[in-house]
Amino acid sequence: MNGIRTVRRAVNEDMPGINKLLRQVLMVHHKGRPDLFKPDVKKYTDSELADIIKDDMRPVFVAVDDDNRVMGYAFCIFQITDGDNVRTDMKTLYIDDLCVDEEVRGRHIGKTLYEHVLDFARSEGCYNVTLNVWECNNDAKIFYDRMGLKPYRTGMEVIL
Repeated sequence: MNGIRTVRRAVNEDMPGINKLLRQVLMVHHKGRPDLFKPDVKKYTDSELADIIKDDMRPVFVAVDDDNRVMGYAFCIFQITDGDNVRTDMKTLYIDDLCVDEEVRGRHIGKTLYEHVLDFARSEGCYNVTLNVWECNNDAKIFYDRMGLKPYRTGMEVIL
């Protein structure tokens, strides 16, 4: 058993747990790319996070235990292409961020969250689910590969 009681939409009371995990994600990115990511900052202010939580176009899901402690989250964003000259009309659910608390990793919480997001996207009539992963985040790349995701575009850079 992975310890998850349920996966559900986030509520404001989840913000302390979400903020804890947002800091963990930031530090993974800072350690991998300190030239791009600052240490010890928050991705969102509490006001911004509260706005995201209530935004139906940006659903946030949390995996919680029996004590309602946030064990992981998935920040999502609906992306709708409609009437574009080049791209076909479609509804995509973009995973902006997925994190499992480093204290409880290895219990398939990420898989449970990801599968919940897939089920939600299907129920919302989405064509696909997409995400980006930083090259420096090898653990995430391995996880997403195990979940069956395949690259569909590649971002490249040259540092000047």
